[in-house]
Amino acid sequence: MTTLTVSDVTLTFGGLNALTNVSMEIKPGLITSIIGPNGAGKTSMLNCMSGFYHPTTGSIKFGDQDISKAPPHFVSELGIARAFQNIELFAGLSVLDNLLLARHRHLNYNFFQAIIYYGKASRVEAENRAFVEDIIDFMELEAYRHSVVGNLSYGVQKRVEVARALTLNPKILLLDEPMAGMNVEEKEDMVRFTSDILIDRGTTVVLIEHDLGVVMDISDQIYVLDFGEMIGEGTPEEVAQNPAVIEAYIGEE
Repeated sequence: MTTLTVSDVTLTFGGLNALTNVSMEIKPGLITSIIGPNGAGKTSMLNCMSGFYHPTTGSIKFGDQDISKAPPHFVSELGIARAFQNIELFAGLSVLDNLLLARHRHLNYNFFQAIIYYGKASRVEAENRAFVEDIIDFMELEAYRHSVVGNLSYGVQKRVEVARALTLNPKILLLDEPMAGMNVEEKEDMVRFTSDILIDRGTTVVLIEHDLGVVMDISDQIYVLDFGEMIGEGTPEEVAQNPAVIEAYIGEE
């Protein structure tokens, strides 16, 4: 169980600070939510955690490993996976093929073993297929296993996006607005899946979500950003009573 520590991170684009001296501690075994108004820097923070952006100053450590300047593939290999706000799937492939592709770094056999497809290659393929099938069952995607992703409803595609990240067997799962654009029933399902990811699979969850009711119900700790700066942190109860958070969301007379 490894802690992800963000220390005094500033992210600058030209003369604009997307993040300014932001610090947070993603503790293992918890659901941590990052909230804030539009443009607060939430997705920029996830981009830094996943290696897509590199902080201008400050540091990000996963345990003792500094990942501040690490590329995304290295961050993924350490055990940090990402589900995107905008669906990043292969729309022309089936659900099964999308998930199998996400396991490519676990296919540790060579070219000649692949040609023969006997022994190690066959065994590794079978192991990865079994892992993917387990994720399909967990995310209740059995009915869509062979469906082309581009033909599925938006809510199901969002579920496949989360499943794709889970096939990496991460220690920490970064979810960027997984419930955006969903109807009430789909949102309830995603809330259940998010809790089960932590409870049943033991995966720490970092969640960006605009639905404050959901955030307050399932979060163990919350960080609040506004214009790239940290304005509040704590338990849901503490954050709900924070004057700076209240002002950022509903304003003052």
